[in-house]
Amino acid sequence: MNRIPSVSLRADAAPDPDPAALARWARAFCVIRFDLERGQLVEACYPPDALARAGLDRLVAFSSFPDSMSHHLPRHRSSVHDSLFSFRLPDPSRRGFLYGFVFNRQRQDERLPRGGEQKSVVILSHAPYSSLFRLLLQILGPLCFDIGHAALTMVASHVAAWPPPAPGCPMELPIGSAALRVHLPPAADDPGPPPALLPANPSVPYGLFHDADLFAAFRGLLLHLWTLWELMVVGEPILVVAPSPPQCSEAVAGLVSLVAPILYSVDFRPYFTIHDPDFARLNALAEGEVFPPMVLGVTNLFFLKSLKSIPNVVSVGSPNPNSTRVLPAGGQTPASANGSNGTPVKLKLDKLAINKFSPTGLLNSIKLRREGPLSLMTEHREALWSTYVPTTKPDTSVLNRLIDAGVSPRIEESMSVVNNEILRRHFLELTTNFLAPFGPYLRTTTPLEGSSPFVDPPLLPPFHADEFVNGLAARGPGKFLSKRMRSNWLNLYRKFLEGPNFMPWFRQRRAAAEKDQQRLWRQARLNVDIEKLMSNMSELERIDSFNVIERYLLREMENSGTGTAESIAACQKLKTNLQAAFSVLPQDMQQLLLSNPKRSVLLQVSQEKVPELGDIVSQTSL
Repeated sequence: MNRIPSVSLRADAAPDPDPAALARWARAFCVIRFDLERGQLVEACYPPDALARAGLDRLVAFSSFPDSMSHHLPRHRSSVHDSLFSFRLPDPSRRGFLYGFVFNRQRQDERLPRGGEQKSVVILSHAPYSSLFRLLLQILGPLCFDIGHAALTMVASHVAAWPPPAPGCPMELPIGSAALRVHLPPAADDPGPPPALLPANPSVPYGLFHDADLFAAFRGLLLHLWTLWELMVVGEPILVVAPSPPQCSEAVAGLVSLVAPILYSVDFRPYFTIHDPDFARLNALAEGEVFPPMVLGVTNLFFLKSLKSIPNVVSVGSPNPNSTRVLPAGGQTPASANGSNGTPVKLKLDKLAINKFSPTGLLNSIKLRREGPLSLMTEHREALWSTYVPTTKPDTSVLNRLIDAGVSPRIEESMSVVNNEILRRHFLELTTNFLAPFGPYLRTTTPLEGSSPFVDPPLLPPFHADEFVNGLAARGPGKFLSKRMRSNWLNLYRKFLEGPNFMPWFRQRRAAAEKDQQRLWRQARLNVDIEKLMSNMSELERIDSFNVIERYLLREMENSGTGTAESIAACQKLKTNLQAAFSVLPQDMQQLLLSNPKRSVLLQVSQEKVPELGDIVSQTSL
């Protein structure tokens, strides 16, 4: 878990939360108890009626506990085990999804019925702010067990006092005597950086779940990360199997983050249970029927049989959550794998069995492939089963830079941060270079020097998939990708174009480019030297320019209903340009234009006041 500052909260100082302000961040704060007789029960909730819709309370309750096949209480005589994980559910009250962030506590005590109990504290939100809510849970979770249900209202009052979320920006959010410093991910409609540019700062989130521990989740499968990246890019269905909810939800979050800044449009469930309403639909798929694009994180091995038509299965994690390290070949101990004093060293490629043949390894690989995912029913192992033929080769230069941690958990956590930075930077660069060929279709233009900005901007180049593929085949994939992809690299682009991720991403980028182009041309119209521009025009061009400037002025006035200083200044500048264009027109043309009373008002009104839109727009003849 991330370290959090020490926090002091006072119950008597907490005002009643404002419901509207709270809803900007969270839907509900809940405490859910596992009752031996009745199962999962919502013990407390704030706001009280937040889950009283379409069985939402039942869905949240079932998703907030490890299922029966992953529930392993600590074996000590009297001990406590805390864990964090997340889930995602369709929102029954509106279109979209709800994200649940869970603090689960399992306590073993021989004096209790059946030797133990477990409760979960849940934050439910429409926003996937995992970096924020994980920190908040580490405050709210223990507080609920210390002072009871009053902690829900106390924390909700602080959350309601926060300013509105600023997606894509760093924020400092006060909570009691401390503050949570987070960088929120970009909004769903934020297209991210242009595809031809590599973001300057990879530590800034350019997609969801930037805080996911990618290295820890896939430490035993580092060689397969490039195949998994391709599966996510083209939108293939994937079943992620792990021994516990924290491990499977972290792995799913890591996969989603792997393809940033692509807008991942496939349905994903970090922790999926048989109680999810979509399970019945998926379980009813006939043999041979194509499995829909989904990424499902599961711990119940029953899914290996019920969802056997899913073509890609990856198993991650370890039954012992603390046993996730990669051990070297030859049966060395963890201490001897590192430096003589247990300090971290470079992660050797031979530990990953890359380019290293052994008869035993070959036999194990054949056996694993023959048995398939059902082999997990007898023994959990980290593996990938897939019929997909990857195009991208593992980058050994990236793997060589990874650091193997020492025996100290503190050192291991620090090294994981370093390794995550290395991996995230590489896959961000890989994805950016993969998207670069789409750049010409998203490239904005500005008026040429000396030309008039009072024309409609040119349209962006039309996109046709066949023409794009043919042109790309002639040009090649580029220097970066050509070193990392096999000869069938063009098939990856074809699958991306046909998959569920391309069109949402492309439309979003296209809309952003068109908006940016409109902004650039608008700024050019405001910055133009109108007198110099008019001096180089013929009489006919001056008349046309007057009409165009008037049209843009009316459009600006129509869009300036907010009355901001920027919109008022833009209207004033365009009105000044209109008056300057009018002044160089022939006298007979001026008299003709002034015969329209509303245009006359528009031309003669003082520069200190912009005319009312209703008095001018509706009656001015263009």
